[in-house]
Amino acid sequence: MSELQENQPQLTRAMKSRHLFMMSLGGIIGTGLFLGSGYAIGEAGPAGAILAYLVGGLLMYLAMVCLGELSVIMPVSGSFQAHATKFISPATGFVVGWIYWLSWALYVGLEFVAAGLLMKRWFPDIPTWIWCAIFVILLFSINSLTTKAFAETEYWFAGIKVLTVILFIIVGLAAVFGVISLKSEPTPYLTNFIGDGLFPTGMVGVFISMMTVIYSFQGSEIMGVAAGETEDPEKNIPKAIRTIVFRILIFYVLAMFVLSALVPYKQAGVLESPFVTVFDMVGIPYAADVMNFVILTAILSVGNTGLFACTRILYSLAETGMAPKSFAKLNKHGVPFYSLLVTLGFALISLLTSVVAEDTLFVVLLAISGIGGTLTWLAIAAAQIGFRRQYIKNGGRVEDLKYRVRFYPFVPILCIVMCLFIFGCAAFDETQRTSLYWGFGFVALCYIFYFLKFKRTNNNLSIENTAANADTEKI
Repeated sequence: MSELQENQPQLTRAMKSRHLFMMSLGGIIGTGLFLGSGYAIGEAGPAGAILAYLVGGLLMYLAMVCLGELSVIMPVSGSFQAHATKFISPATGFVVGWIYWLSWALYVGLEFVAAGLLMKRWFPDIPTWIWCAIFVILLFSINSLTTKAFAETEYWFAGIKVLTVILFIIVGLAAVFGVISLKSEPTPYLTNFIGDGLFPTGMVGVFISMMTVIYSFQGSEIMGVAAGETEDPEKNIPKAIRTIVFRILIFYVLAMFVLSALVPYKQAGVLESPFVTVFDMVGIPYAADVMNFVILTAILSVGNTGLFACTRILYSLAETGMAPKSFAKLNKHGVPFYSLLVTLGFALISLLTSVVAEDTLFVVLLAISGIGGTLTWLAIAAAQIGFRRQYIKNGGRVEDLKYRVRFYPFVPILCIVMCLFIFGCAAFDETQRTSLYWGFGFVALCYIFYFLKFKRTNNNLSIENTAANADTEKI
């Protein structure tokens, strides 16, 4: 389908500042907010949910500033996989790359099904698989074209989600304080916070909801994956970090405040989407249809971003010798085409496991995917510590870094401790506990496979041949 160019040296830096900003922003505002927020409120109560999102936002900030320092000094596609390989160990880079790829590839497949199911609301007589096929073709076509085509599409996908959240916050706050009257209920003010108490389920409920909350924030690290294809990364990456993190916190915290104020926590946990409920309460016409469209956009955005991330991670793995070299070949548009095909193929095969092995293999895949994002954040912080030590050891001056983590080493250490805390929170919930067993079991198998495959054959993996090292000779 595409003529592959084996000698093309690097990906094209086609992403502009606005693309990077909106992609990172939109990557976090997704189904975790539109659908998962009700679960968080139901588990933790009104104040508990807000606290959980504040803690999750802090952890995201810590991980992003660590990633920012690494991505500015070493702006490569694949980002944290290459960083972990160079600054922790090749074995850790191998594990981080493959578990992150597996996590995203599985969810890409699930997003296709979710999008097809949403279309049933408007077209009940058309089989879901037809819509799945249409969306597969659409997102595959976008990702097989230029990086700019992907970036522009994601820019508009993200724009729809951001505008929806802004509208929701404005309308919701007006309803909470009586500026807008509700259709069939009195103005709530802050009664939902007072009635059952701020923490009706105790701190255990906050702990249990943490994994769901952290999942909502995961996707922000896509900024690092895109670093190798971003114009002027030394300028645009720090700018994206400074603006995105705090705006995301504002969006999430205000949205959770509105939801908690308008929807009692016992009802929030069983709602398909509390956003639909709130829009319906204030009398917005066709509220369910509006949110169905927005959630469809969010799902397609996740699928689009997931394909991009997986493709670049496979490319990075191939560049470091941890995947077949063919995965690093670029088509005439500068896209790792084989990596895209393999990712899409795995995503579609994973869908079959949800039908033929729903209680076995599919459950295992979901469990492994559940820890992928948090494990990646932990690895980013550890890699930043490794980089800083190596940089100073080789005579580098911290003052010369164009973007640096302040309050080092407190920030990366706190990030690592908080990631471990999140895993500890998951142990409180029986269903999430399974994710820890299977997830860390898979991590152990990856390490064993790496040492058996590469150490015994003395195949010392490095990233000395990547384009990044041209920028990092002094490290």
